[in-house]
Amino acid sequence: MIEKIVSWSIHNRFFVWIGIILIALGGFYAIKKTPVDALPDLSENQVIIFTEYMGRNPKIIEDQITYPLVSNMQGIPKIKSIRATSMFGMSFIFVVFKDDVDVYWARTRVLERLNYAQKFLPQGVTPSLGPDGTGLGHIFWYTLNAKDYSLGELRALQDWYVKFALQNVEGVSEVASFGGFQKGYQVTIDPHKLVYYGVPLMDVTRAVAANNRDVGGSLYEMNATGYLIRGMGYITGLEDIKEIPIGTYKSIPITLSDISEVQMSPDLRLGIVDENGEGEVVGGIVVMRFGENAKNVIEKVKAKMKDVEKGLPSGVKFKTAYDRSDLISAAIGTLKEALWQEVLIVCIIVILFLFSIRSGLVAIFCILLSVLIGFILMRLFGVSANILSLGGIALAIGDVVDPGIVMAENAYRSLTNRMLKKQKT
Repeated sequence: MIEKIVSWSIHNRFFVWIGIILIALGGFYAIKKTPVDALPDLSENQVIIFTEYMGRNPKIIEDQITYPLVSNMQGIPKIKSIRATSMFGMSFIFVVFKDDVDVYWARTRVLERLNYAQKFLPQGVTPSLGPDGTGLGHIFWYTLNAKDYSLGELRALQDWYVKFALQNVEGVSEVASFGGFQKGYQVTIDPHKLVYYGVPLMDVTRAVAANNRDVGGSLYEMNATGYLIRGMGYITGLEDIKEIPIGTYKSIPITLSDISEVQMSPDLRLGIVDENGEGEVVGGIVVMRFGENAKNVIEKVKAKMKDVEKGLPSGVKFKTAYDRSDLISAAIGTLKEALWQEVLIVCIIVILFLFSIRSGLVAIFCILLSVLIGFILMRLFGVSANILSLGGIALAIGDVVDPGIVMAENAYRSLTNRMLKKQKT
């Protein structure tokens, strides 16, 4: 079989060169299009369901949120397992699908069941799907480096400016904020004043909710002109909250400030983010979308950060906390180093022992074409270029070199023997 292939190749050099050109073009195309990452993504094919029900203990979360959702997730096709976690104010459900299932098909099926399961949940509770990333989706971490700004100001800057800008980058699934203080309005009610004025606590909560909205009116026509009527009632500051009417006491209006203390305060925190033991920081985590090229996404994020940095307040700069592109570049550098070293060694050995430049070129072409064929197969089978696959190619180069040298030396020896026989005859 091998003899026939070699014979056909010798007598059909034109088609052999056409094949070499096609392999070269396909290989370079595959190199550009193959996703590049540091590590192979071996995480489970899962869809995360996240539900908030703040202020409730884990038992209530388990009974009223987690159990109804898990029960309704049963029966979805191609599910491997369902895991759930209930904690204070939050519920996490992990729906794990089989490995060959398309992630967006899985998210669509889960979303269909969530629409049906919504009626079994408490009023006002809405579950949401997690980002369409994987366990290796955290490709870039950054912090906001500033000395003259408080943690609350930096967190507001991150949540309302930086986060929205970076989420528009192609290939980014989510930008998760961490650290700092989230601002909020805090109403501290005095129970003794509630008893004194005879105001139920539920009336207070309903009054606050009812006074934080706009009310639409009708269309008022006057002199052939129509005027839209609406009641503006959204809260814009502390004074608006303090003046909310709660009820009356002996025909005297009671406001929220009469029974409570209203102030600005940070939201409840369950932990802090510290960098290198130097103090708390505020920043974000860039989560890559499923199936994207990590190296390209990181480059686009860095380019976007340069534009975003121009709009930051004076003294605020980005500081990189984790950048996976460094590990990716190191993995690519390992392959490049192994490739040129093997090519150089083969050239030297073949030329020194055989004194034939053409034989050395044959071995070099075998190495380069084998690497290109490897990238074509990686692209066809959906294997990303990571530290393991690139390392495998680097190790395989040594196996490719040996037969190339042996075959070149054998061909060279056979041709020499034939020439000697012809000279004798």
